[in-house]
Amino acid sequence: MSSQDRQVETEIAFGNSLSRFFRLIRFSHTVFALPFALGALVVAANGRLSLRVCVLVLACMVCARTAAMLFNRLIDWSLDQRNPRTASRHLLVPKAGILLLLVFSSAGFVTAAAAINPLTFLLSPLALAIVFFYSLTKRFTAATHFFLGLALAIAPVGAWIAQTGHVDLAPLVLGAGVVCWVAGFDLIYATQDYDFDRREGIRSLVVKLGVARGLRLAQLLHTIVLAALIGFGFAARLGPIYYGAMPLVAMALIYEHRSARHLDVAGINRAFFQSNAFVSAVFLIAVCADQLA
Repeated sequence: MSSQDRQVETEIAFGNSLSRFFRLIRFSHTVFALPFALGALVVAANGRLSLRVCVLVLACMVCARTAAMLFNRLIDWSLDQRNPRTASRHLLVPKAGILLLLVFSSAGFVTAAAAINPLTFLLSPLALAIVFFYSLTKRFTAATHFFLGLALAIAPVGAWIAQTGHVDLAPLVLGAGVVCWVAGFDLIYATQDYDFDRREGIRSLVVKLGVARGLRLAQLLHTIVLAALIGFGFAARLGPIYYGAMPLVAMALIYEHRSARHLDVAGINRAFFQSNAFVSAVFLIAVCADQLA
């Protein structure tokens, strides 16, 4: 075998390993929380972003989410193998590899936070503790969906602190909206695991309330989300361009809930990704357009 052939094989193997890693941590779902963090950063900077802070916030986001997902995979290693929906996850990356990557991503998050400002560094261990804690909650509380929301709500609040060095009302209102948004779509997503979770004793509001009532709660939470996004606009003193995008957010959420009513797995997954990616993208575009106007 020539050196060129060996190089090609190495590149293919690396590409396959990277692909498996991205599948393991559901990297595509980064598009959900990232726009809210960037939107908060844009507003906090009054549209005048620092490239340095922006890059460091992105590094924090990627590292924190990666660490959270890897911790989740470790904690749920045996549980995922028993769930038909997740049974092949343990085949993607060896357990030892996950542990090593967890250490690196956690260290990367703390390092990036330390490079931003003293407060972000001081809060970085707390942020990691919160995102890790979510993975344990389904073992003792049905409110696990809200802990997932809290884990993602850290992103916009943290981005605001990264830019300003302090906390204001606006990011807290936005964070509350993110909590309800994530809890709502996680309730919809959890309907896929209703039978498995009930059999395994896994706690969720879908198991506790039943599928129909769980979906109604998700609708209520997403109504609160719309109110929170409007409240963020008032707290951050945004203009008509931002508010003009809110009907698009409402339409995307309505589409998601109409798709979820049929309890079709493919439909739920499609609506879950498309609707929520659209909501977060519309939010970011609206914020940027408002700040540049």
